[in-house]
Amino acid sequence: MSMSYLEDGHTLGSWLRTTDHKRIAILYAIAITAFFFIGGAAATLIRLELATPAADLVSHDTYNRLFTAHGVIMVWLFLIPSIPSVMGNFLVPLMIGARDLAFPRLNLASWYIYLAGGLVILASLALGGVDTGWTFYTPYSTMFSNSWVAVALTGVFIVGFSSIVTGLNFIVTVHTLRAPGMGWFKLPLFVWAIYATSIILVLATPVLAMTTFLVVAERLWQIGVFDPAHGGDPLLFQHLFWFYSHPAVYIMVLPAMGVASEVIPCFARQRIFGYRFMAYAIMGIATIGFLVWGHHMFVSGQSPAASMVFSLLSFLVAIPSAIKVFNWTATLYKGSIRFDAPMLYALGFVGLFTIGGLTGLFLASLALDVHLTDTYFVVSHFHYVMVGGSVMAYFAALHFWWPKVTGRMYHDLWARIAAVLIFLGFNFTFFPQYILGVQGMPRRYHEYPPQFHVLNLFSSAGAVVLAAGYLLPFLYLGWSLVAGRAAGANPFDARGLEWTTPSPPPTHNFDHAPAPPHRVYDYDPNVPLEASA
Repeated sequence: MSMSYLEDGHTLGSWLRTTDHKRIAILYAIAITAFFFIGGAAATLIRLELATPAADLVSHDTYNRLFTAHGVIMVWLFLIPSIPSVMGNFLVPLMIGARDLAFPRLNLASWYIYLAGGLVILASLALGGVDTGWTFYTPYSTMFSNSWVAVALTGVFIVGFSSIVTGLNFIVTVHTLRAPGMGWFKLPLFVWAIYATSIILVLATPVLAMTTFLVVAERLWQIGVFDPAHGGDPLLFQHLFWFYSHPAVYIMVLPAMGVASEVIPCFARQRIFGYRFMAYAIMGIATIGFLVWGHHMFVSGQSPAASMVFSLLSFLVAIPSAIKVFNWTATLYKGSIRFDAPMLYALGFVGLFTIGGLTGLFLASLALDVHLTDTYFVVSHFHYVMVGGSVMAYFAALHFWWPKVTGRMYHDLWARIAAVLIFLGFNFTFFPQYILGVQGMPRRYHEYPPQFHVLNLFSSAGAVVLAAGYLLPFLYLGWSLVAGRAAGANPFDARGLEWTTPSPPPTHNFDHAPAPPHRVYDYDPNVPLEASA
């Protein structure tokens, strides 16, 4: 039997110099977990402050720096790299029958670039933080803020190159390294999702890099790109920023959709409903996502005609998203469903993402958006999509492929308890914020009128439950590494080439080019998981 990738060198140097895509995925997982807890600590302080109407925990300036730190860390150091850089790195070569990614050394370089950018962002926090919000809106970020804006944006600039390199690597890999006989419509939907995400990374991230560079240059040298006194336009920043940042939503959500499309058929024992339409919907979301950035600017003064076009396109992007939700629902219909932990997380993702998507349609409506802009309704919508969607799917992926990654099984009961806790804690935390937003509570305020106290108290109490839910997997997954029972090659009787390798996989994945399956997701609903496993 070939040596597993975990046994191929035990020194720190063997890990830091590795070009094995599986080990690089582990390096990413360690880094993003650390950043997740740092960002989560900032969120904890935010919710503690908002538990009472008065500013009795931190000053207004510290509060501004806390929510900026939370946003910057969670968006660029956790959400964007989580599924693509961890699960994508580990799984894409295995799923397409390749031995590694197309550019293994570039893959390792992407992790070092990501880590360097992350450390620069942490340095900006250690020096005193940033008070602009994670969107860095001009002219405040260029002319007025006395915080460490240039350092934080330099970190974001560096991290962007990691995203570009990673996306390029996935695109070339999917095009050139598929096993013989594996056509495009034999690819798992997770690979389709990573491929579409990679296109967004390569096309959109350079715009973010250019924009952050211009903000830093204007801040340091007053070059006049965003300053009207020198012929600039502060709204130009919003156009450039959201041209990247709305597609960035799909950088976080598309891989999550790919995860759900792998987990749900396995635990429903059904072929995915409408496979080709699911693949087309993934590419449709990636395409239309580039055309809707203006819905973030309905109250910025853009022309009514432009706002109408962006509103229409924003409704249009909901169609391929709805196709996916309906197809997952149809996949469940008459299935032999088993509610193991990965399935609970995946169903949680579908439910929370659906609520987040539907409330996004409220914000795409011009008249409603005027009232809801910059209220807690937007905060809740964003978190339902990003945290309720992407993070739930990341946990689904972690639990589904954990036996393959580590060769160990975790305690399924504790995993189910954690999934339920996270789902309940999340809704308890963020659903009250929809109501607060409709009632008119502005976001980013750390003092608020007493009539908003009860709902904010519910939200802060829910955050405690949510935090407990997030800590549980850290404990039982860690325990499984030490005392978990050995996992077989395919403990969930799943389909796909990654499940044909031992657990954990050997260093070079496959000794010979594997034969792709005759049909993707070839499950038999008449054979439940208990009988087939």
